[in-house]
Amino acid sequence: MQSSFARAAITFVGARITRVGWDRFGAALAATLAAGPALAQDGGGKIDAADTAFMIAATALVLMMTLPGLALFYSGMVRKKNVLATMAQSLIATALVSLLWIGVAYSLAFSGDGAFIGDASRSLLAGIGLDTVSPSAKTIPEVLYMLYEMTFAVITCALVAGSVAERMKFSAFMLFCTLWLFIVYVPSAHWVWGGGFLQKMGLLDFAGGTVVHINAGIAGLVCALVLGSRVGFGRENLSPFDLSLAVVGTGLLWVGWFGFNGGSALAANSRAVFAIVATHLAACAGALVWSGLEWFQRGKPSVLGVISGAVAGLGTITPASGYVLPWHGVVIGIIAGGVCYWFCTVAKYKFRYDDTLDVFGVHGVGGIMGTLLAGVFATRAITASEGDPGVAGLLEGDPHQLYVQAIGVLVTIVWGVIGTLVTLKIVSMITPLRVAYDDEREGLDIALHGEALHQ
Repeated sequence: MQSSFARAAITFVGARITRVGWDRFGAALAATLAAGPALAQDGGGKIDAADTAFMIAATALVLMMTLPGLALFYSGMVRKKNVLATMAQSLIATALVSLLWIGVAYSLAFSGDGAFIGDASRSLLAGIGLDTVSPSAKTIPEVLYMLYEMTFAVITCALVAGSVAERMKFSAFMLFCTLWLFIVYVPSAHWVWGGGFLQKMGLLDFAGGTVVHINAGIAGLVCALVLGSRVGFGRENLSPFDLSLAVVGTGLLWVGWFGFNGGSALAANSRAVFAIVATHLAACAGALVWSGLEWFQRGKPSVLGVISGAVAGLGTITPASGYVLPWHGVVIGIIAGGVCYWFCTVAKYKFRYDDTLDVFGVHGVGGIMGTLLAGVFATRAITASEGDPGVAGLLEGDPHQLYVQAIGVLVTIVWGVIGTLVTLKIVSMITPLRVAYDDEREGLDIALHGEALHQ
């Protein structure tokens, strides 16, 4: 018998679907199937060849972050018997989320002017032609803007898998990605980037501190707590199989982050370059601080510590990257290396939650810090444009911006917790979330996919 919580969850999801208006979705679908591409420019802009070329490259870089970047990074940090299963999660997230994004998720996130959710007018790319532009990116084709934003949705869902690696069922993960995309990611993307209430409030999130990193980190923590620890956690040796894979994955993530943060300028301009420089410096500082702390406390700097610190710096600079000066990136990276190190090496074991690949400790904590630090370091020299005086942070005398950032962080955390719990409850009503004990002992490669690495 369904619990009251389950019934409330189903009612909630049904209400959300109803609110987007299936009459509008049907009209958009019919228009898409019956007509060829629309050729009108909807955003009042003009497509620029240089911006388009830059954004094609940025889109490819961000997709590379998931495939093969995240797949290698994650699989190198699990045990040998789970390497293929871990890679499979990144692969299936890419395929599944991409189709859902084009189908209706992009439209709900980036069309319409609702405070909480968009509309279905762009479902199946209805109304998007060769020359159509988005109001959010007026110098590139809207279909390219859609594709770029799709890569963010893909990697966010794939990131969550790191918290429950080595124990979540493949079918459960597929269902989780499908539901969580619409319950958590799409509304959050609309609030922050699609004209929703947080964007109108003035929240600064250049490339995904809230939408990507806090959402993934909070979801990962909730999933880890709900599924429970791996068999043998805290008692057995759960050391990584092949850190060389993780190092290669880190390199791909690091380079891909230039497209992640630099591309969020949505144009080939100086702001994109400043974002890339701040991103690189934050990664360098994070890597040095994390490994330095480890060297001081344990006597040896591990390779795992260097790559973890780099990713912590990259994740933490993300929301602030397009609003700060390069030296701010160094400071943010230093803070990221120290705080994320503590969460991953002390808090995780003190509170005994098994976040397998430290998604919360690196991405969740980094996203929270980076979003708040954007309100500290934002500078008018970077954010100002023609007709816009720009945004100043706390260091330039505007404490209000930090207040707005704190609201954005709080809203994202609360929604992430509620939405992830709802998602897990619905999935658990369809299929068990976790593999059987014997399957976990045997390894997910064999148990779930019937394959294994060569001995």
